[in-house]
Amino acid sequence: MKAILFISPESEAGIFRQILRGKLDLESEPWPSISDSAKDLVRKMLIRDPTKRLTAHEVLCHPWIVDDAVAPDKPIDSAVLSRLKNFSAMNKLKKMALRVIAESLSEEEIGGLKELFKMIDTDNSGTITYDELKNGLKRVGSDLMEPEIQALMDAADIDNSGTIDYGEFLAATLHMNKLEREESLVSAFAFFDKDGSGFITIDELSQACQQFGLSDVHLEDMIKDVDQNNDGQIDYSEFAAMMRKGNAGGTGRRTMRNSLHVDLGELLKPSEN
Repeated sequence: MKAILFISPESEAGIFRQILRGKLDLESEPWPSISDSAKDLVRKMLIRDPTKRLTAHEVLCHPWIVDDAVAPDKPIDSAVLSRLKNFSAMNKLKKMALRVIAESLSEEEIGGLKELFKMIDTDNSGTITYDELKNGLKRVGSDLMEPEIQALMDAADIDNSGTIDYGEFLAATLHMNKLEREESLVSAFAFFDKDGSGFITIDELSQACQQFGLSDVHLEDMIKDVDQNNDGQIDYSEFAAMMRKGNAGGTGRRTMRNSLHVDLGELLKPSEN
């Protein structure tokens, strides 16, 4: 994050004077694209009077820290590209489940991804073509080669239609902390468990694949990849383990939160002078 206080580095005393008098700038880049909640936290952390400044405990209780829904996803860095790459490594069942979850989320939870989809879908067709994805990634600073872009395209195109529709795009680019909540996993499992038996059978998986327009899938292999006890079906614990396996939960905002836990004691300690 860029420096937000204009300070003079000439001497230690000069730096201290500028900290006391410097103007807090939350107007220039990158602040216009930062959420109001995040800016509220920064302002309250930088109050000069230590008696009015947030304590470490109050910072850790701030909505931006504790509430995932407060800081929506916005295309301000390479996070979306990173998520697309992670999505490419997932199996078909997990991709289908993520789409089921993504399509049930509110617009608030989806955040800036709706606008990003519209930005990439330049012809407003409701789907993203290879050329649109290539041009869109270039606009957000990606320097991927064409084979890599095609690999991302193929990974996000769950139904093999040759384009990425809105549901597929959300499934591939939403932050995993919004997709792996317990209630979301229960809902997704119920989508596949058509008869409510507590198991996803090969017949139910076949029905789901048909709903998603998937053909030429190896159902037995899909079951085997997840079926830990080898009973030929998938129970909820096996499904949840698959959904949580390999998720990069420590990136982005979570990383910042973790560093806050480490550094806030020093950062917010009142001056001893």
